[in-house]
Amino acid sequence: MRSTAKEVVAGIDLSGKTIIVTGGYSGLGTETVRALAGAGAHVIVGARRPDAAEEVLAEMDGTITILPLDLSDPASIDAFGESVAAMVDTLDMLINNAAIMASPLMRDARGYEMQFATNHLGHFQLTARLWPLLVAAAKAIGRARVVTLSSVGHRLNGLDVDDPNFENREYEKWPAYGQAKSANALFALELDKIGKPHGVRAFAVHPGGIVTPLQRHLTMEEQKAMGWFDEDGNTHESFKSVEEGAATSVWCAVSPLLEGMGGVYCEDCNVGAMADENTPRGSGVSPHIRDEDLAQRLWVKSEELTGVSFPA
Repeated sequence: MRSTAKEVVAGIDLSGKTIIVTGGYSGLGTETVRALAGAGAHVIVGARRPDAAEEVLAEMDGTITILPLDLSDPASIDAFGESVAAMVDTLDMLINNAAIMASPLMRDARGYEMQFATNHLGHFQLTARLWPLLVAAAKAIGRARVVTLSSVGHRLNGLDVDDPNFENREYEKWPAYGQAKSANALFALELDKIGKPHGVRAFAVHPGGIVTPLQRHLTMEEQKAMGWFDEDGNTHESFKSVEEGAATSVWCAVSPLLEGMGGVYCEDCNVGAMADENTPRGSGVSPHIRDEDLAQRLWVKSEELTGVSFPA
């Protein structure tokens, strides 16, 4: 049986909790916000298109605040962090949900490749700016959590720490996506090591295969060729609904089963298992995202590229 985000949070009272969800007005983000706000949390949504977010989230129950956030723009990230700090004293959970996938070559104003810049570097800087609020929540109630969406796309390939922006090699959209999603998982691994002494635990999530606006850069023919759709346009039987796809993010944010844990890669509301030759391509953990040395090298590179360090 597949759980939905609403089922995961059933019976859990999030009243008094503050949770941030980036990109919480599209695809998985929408259902993540719906479940958490419905359970009583104050959910702050970081939105690149605030007007669109207002339209999507207006019908939802609960307390929801929308603030502008462009993860490819360092100034926007800093402004978002300042707005949140002016609004709340503590942050219980941060869900780094927003992403782009398999896009044509695009670069931000710094010249950084957009999938790596948005999916990883933007969330790295955002988490750093919100870190004092997360630590304050953990100090007050004993814990805080950071959930970062990775993907089974990490199994496509590893991470080139020396050339993450495709400056010295030909750009290919899928290796760029696999690299960015590997970075998301490695970020959670290293972040948990840094956050554990403070009571802040970090998790990486593979939500599963879902049809969402994330596929906006792919043609239907490409998706059919990958087996996501059949010739009649029907989705593969392994694909989840959006409500089911949001379940693991919510589970990592709220589940008491994860108390005392962190740094793990989760899928299907469980800790993911290491992949082998018999593992289906839609699941499993590749060894490179469990490489602590690689995670530490990525952390140093991320500080270098963003000019941002986490507060001591």
